[in-house]
Amino acid sequence: MGTRTAIAIVALCLGLGVAASEEAIDEAGPDAEAGRVLSAPCVACHGEDGNSAIPINPSLAGQNFRYLNRQMLLMRDGGRAAPLMAGQLDRFSDEEIADMAAFYASQTAEVRAAPPEAAGLGQRIYRGGLLHKQVAACTACHAPNGSGNAPAGFPRLSGQHVDYVVPQLKAYREGQRTTDEEYGGMMRQTVANLTDGEIEAVAKYLVGLH
Repeated sequence: MGTRTAIAIVALCLGLGVAASEEAIDEAGPDAEAGRVLSAPCVACHGEDGNSAIPINPSLAGQNFRYLNRQMLLMRDGGRAAPLMAGQLDRFSDEEIADMAAFYASQTAEVRAAPPEAAGLGQRIYRGGLLHKQVAACTACHAPNGSGNAPAGFPRLSGQHVDYVVPQLKAYREGQRTTDEEYGGMMRQTVANLTDGEIEAVAKYLVGLH
């Protein structure tokens, strides 16, 4: 039974009426506290507050709501292949996924220390792109400090794990990840001409970006 359904039942028992309760819930929007409860099974991979200690798993803390909500829906409905997430979201409704997205978006992302070699090529690509390869600067969508663009749903990259970012960028490059379809394939176009070394350099730069 979903959290919102449980609230509606409690409201009925109190004589408030299910319809009135549902209307109040809809007006309130996503419930971050309900999302905290629902995300209990996610702790093992993503940390209690969304700051993952496992490098291959993304940190979700501080990620913007629109991006999180859309990606979880895509994973649940088969629009994004994510083997480690297979079946994990199947039982959740749209509202429950929105609640979890609201919870993680409300958490504070940890600031990580970048590796010594992070400054250099990765910084140049992120801030200025590579004109000779037609690679656009990442700052245009993800902001100079890596905070992303919440209204547009462009993700926060600051502090993300190298071991997570590298395979995601490669998946875009190889056309295996297509979750940028809503934006005209923008990510696939951006990374199409990047080498493995250039992708790794960008990923290392993101670790300490804030």
